[in-house]
Amino acid sequence: MDIIEIKEDCKMIIAKSAMLNNSDFFDVAMANVKIVNANLSDLEIEGAQLGGAFIRNIGMPPSGHPMYDPHACQRPLRFEDCDLHGSTLTNCDLNGVELRDCNIKGLKINGILVEELINQYSVGKSF
Repeated sequence: MDIIEIKEDCKMIIAKSAMLNNSDFFDVAMANVKIVNANLSDLEIEGAQLGGAFIRNIGMPPSGHPMYDPHACQRPLRFEDCDLHGSTLTNCDLNGVELRDCNIKGLKINGILVEELINQYSVGKSF
């Protein structure tokens, strides 16, 4: 395995059919990067600005894809200390998703304010 080290330089990298496992990127500018058909299992992103990011078709390969496995199950994702205000999730499977210690002011599901639903439900209930 070759190790390529780039320091304080401006480069454009085009990687096709490449294995970049165990790579590290520290203090880098990667605006307008596109990742297509990649295995990003155990990817860790910390201290990044993702404004304007478009993340789609995330999950296991669909039926008809060469890597499709009907028995495969995607491991859960974790988001911690993220500012997602104003973001939109569309046509996403949120089955079993849990929000903990999150600011839900203005959070809507299909146009319905979640905070209002919780308030309506909790009236007269003790938790």
